[in-house]
Amino acid sequence: MGTYYAKKLSGERLRRCYEVAPPRAARYLEAEILHALGRLRPTDEVLELGCGYGRIMERLARVVRLVVGVDTAEESLELGRRLLQGEGRCRLLHMDATDLRFRDCAFDAVLCLQNGICAFGVDQRRLLAEAVRVTRPGGIVLMSSYADGFWEDRLTWFEAQAAEGLVGRVDRAASADGVIVCEDGFRAGRMTAGGFRDLCTSLGLEARISEVDGSSVFCEVTRPGAAR
Repeated sequence: MGTYYAKKLSGERLRRCYEVAPPRAARYLEAEILHALGRLRPTDEVLELGCGYGRIMERLARVVRLVVGVDTAEESLELGRRLLQGEGRCRLLHMDATDLRFRDCAFDAVLCLQNGICAFGVDQRRLLAEAVRVTRPGGIVLMSSYADGFWEDRLTWFEAQAAEGLVGRVDRAASADGVIVCEDGFRAGRMTAGGFRDLCTSLGLEARISEVDGSSVFCEVTRPGAAR
């Protein structure tokens, strides 16, 4: 799905997806940000994977020292640079989240929110391994996906996007078990709590799972080492 976002759903089109979010989806988006903010400190240097046009970065920059965002959609990055112009705490870079061009232990926290773990369409084990590699000892990796109870609200949100011509019409018959399928080829699943645990276990990591707002499943991993 990374190619889909880079070619079909980037820049202003991506921004519009959030503008048409129904009230319940808007609440979900805000709850994700608030949960992430609650896990960060004013001195933290933070990396966001799949930053898009900087929607979340703008909020993070209010409370941390530095926010670096990476994405593969140049159109989204260009929009983000315009929207965040003058915000000295934010930097946006074109980069593959599974091949990060940062030194080891470069950040205090690495975030991959709003189902990026599935939406990127990449090797999930490699994605997590890279996130941990660039996290300092005692720092955290925070990833999220969708909770079971958010399924119908998620479908409603995608139908709102389809009505705007942002994605293809939702194929209700093909969409099931946490996977949304659109007639234009869009397809995105989700990561369950068990899936997060299995992924972390495969890398010898401990997953701390929590559900937020009845809409998100968060997986938090602390890189072994000194406490934050």
